[in-house]
Amino acid sequence: MRRETAVRSPRVTEAGGETTELAEMRAALDQAMPFGAVLGLELDEASPAEVRGGLAWAPERCTAGGVLHGGALMGLADSLGGFCAFLNLPEGATGTATVESKTNFFRAVRGGRVSAVSRPLHIGRTFIVVQTDLHDDDGRHVAQVTQTQAVLGRS
Repeated sequence: MRRETAVRSPRVTEAGGETTELAEMRAALDQAMPFGAVLGLELDEASPAEVRGGLAWAPERCTAGGVLHGGALMGLADSLGGFCAFLNLPEGATGTATVESKTNFFRAVRGGRVSAVSRPLHIGRTFIVVQTDLHDDDGRHVAQVTQTQAVLGRS
């Protein structure tokens, strides 16, 4: 995700700061990362401390037996995690790129919506580490993704 094409004008929730309309954040995210729109990603909230979103079950996102494909879950986590990292970029950085991702799957999803929450674990000058937890409609833990994002464009 490059800062030049991502959320530059809309402001996101910051401690004691302003909140933009969710529609502006969604539009900016879709512009910066079109894959999220293709995937069907839904952005619910975004701040440097936490990004929330989800993905609805749909037959075209499934593998055998009507189970939501693991790649769809990983795409959701990578997209929200990347946005979380972007919101935590240090001064002078222009973007992020996923350089490592580890996923643990805990249960299958056969319907409803998967909700995801991404939170930074480490914010450094060259790397940002984000953890994303995914839950089903019943609040059961579906998967956990830990990813490392490289900080791009620092001089």
